[in-house]
Amino acid sequence: MVAAVGLAVVVLCMFVVRNGDVGSIEQAAFNVINGLPDWLEAPMWVFQIFGSLVFIAVVALAAVAIRRYRLGLALIAAIPLKLAFEWWGVKALVERERPAFTVPDAVIRDVNTSPLGFPSGHAIFAFALAGLLAPYLGRRGTVIVYLLAVLNGFARVYLGAHNPLDVIAGAALGIAIAAGLNLAVGIPAVSE
Repeated sequence: MVAAVGLAVVVLCMFVVRNGDVGSIEQAAFNVINGLPDWLEAPMWVFQIFGSLVFIAVVALAAVAIRRYRLGLALIAAIPLKLAFEWWGVKALVERERPAFTVPDAVIRDVNTSPLGFPSGHAIFAFALAGLLAPYLGRRGTVIVYLLAVLNGFARVYLGAHNPLDVIAGAALGIAIAAGLNLAVGIPAVSE
């Protein structure tokens, strides 16, 4: 059910951005976040790491090292799944450029400005990671990993790498990937 809802959100976002434009409400939200003070740049850079390929690979290796093999397998599988869904699925159907090309006066803070920005790959990884880690964590740990995922998406908009719907679609796709992988590899009992 979670995977289906995530995919439905992705499809809805794809429909909204299908012509490549950034609507007035989305642009206003972008401007509010992107226009926050420059002193936030350093912490925002830290938060975006949570959604990087290297970070998810390191967490996968750590999971294997502590004998959480199902988690390690799911994290490793998330990498090609993310790339396939992002590039052969969403970006093959919808092309929308990054804020550097779509939002007048966007502040770009030392981030990738390659043309295609929909969906956010960092958000996909961050929310897939949170969704895969959550079953292994208590309530507090789950809140922390999802908070880090949200801050990752916020950082990507603040830094000027993505528009808000890029992040929302990426988050939804990441959640769908995590839900599917949790079903595929199983969620262990607490004593695994």
